[in-house]
Amino acid sequence: MVNYNEEPLLSVRGLKQYFKVSRYYTVKALDGISFDISPGETYGLVGESGSGKSTTGRSIIRLYDPTGGTITFRGKDISGKLSDADAKDLRTRMQMIVQDPMASLNPRKKVIDSIAQGPDIHHMYKTQEERTQMVYEIMDKVGLAREHANRYPHQFSGGQRQRIGIARALIMNPDLIIADEAISALDVSIQAQVVNLMKDIQDETNTAILFIAHDLSMVKYISDRIGVMHLGHLVETGTTDEIFENPIHPYTKSLLSAIPHPNPKVEKNRKALTYDYASSGIVYSEGTQHKLSDTHLVLGTDEEVADWLQGKGKGLDPHE
Repeated sequence: MVNYNEEPLLSVRGLKQYFKVSRYYTVKALDGISFDISPGETYGLVGESGSGKSTTGRSIIRLYDPTGGTITFRGKDISGKLSDADAKDLRTRMQMIVQDPMASLNPRKKVIDSIAQGPDIHHMYKTQEERTQMVYEIMDKVGLAREHANRYPHQFSGGQRQRIGIARALIMNPDLIIADEAISALDVSIQAQVVNLMKDIQDETNTAILFIAHDLSMVKYISDRIGVMHLGHLVETGTTDEIFENPIHPYTKSLLSAIPHPNPKVEKNRKALTYDYASSGIVYSEGTQHKLSDTHLVLGTDEEVADWLQGKGKGLDPHE
């Protein structure tokens, strides 16, 4: 069980990430988001394409320099200029699994060398035998055959390549793994295998996971808490039960209403809700985070949140 009373492993406060497109136009990919991730927790980040989910992951692992706000990891502020020691610590303690494993694997490198890339860079072994043993052990853990260590990436299926990506992240023994749409390119049956694998590994190692995805049913299955993102804002965050059983924000409701139901009779009567930010009258930048419980927060003005709690308010349009 995750202990929310202890110090968070990762704490993000007011994170902003702006990209200047031209002299007159700046994209506000992230506009002041805040959330925490506890040790051993899976935090699911969901939202439509372009909502800022992947940018969040990349800013946290410092592929981008944040425009504003603070990121605290293991009690240390990592949002400013990093010293060499802090950068090395971050590169070992935090790892990323990307959406397209083929794009992140060198096609000319054998799998054993791709998996051992981190230990090679950070000199984590003394002999070649120790290096090989490290790779074999992690391959066993993620369900890859040892005899395939000398194959090349193109000789593996998509699901196997994603396992290579997971092995490459796990061999560093990180405290936090950022899984950025790590399963969206895979078949549904393979998705379930990869997610189950990540859950098993988490139980074993107590690694925290930031699970970025747009598939709500998969996020529901793996996450302890969920953050719902839209247009660079975290509009609602709560435990999995709170988000699915008691959604407050109209955008969250619209996302949940779009999930097909496995029962054909229920599915026939399902009404999808349309949420149009432009015509809703809601302005994210005017809202503040309202605490509904210790874990459930929603972004809105006092008036909007009061309306939503009463089951009314602007923003939603039901359609068949």
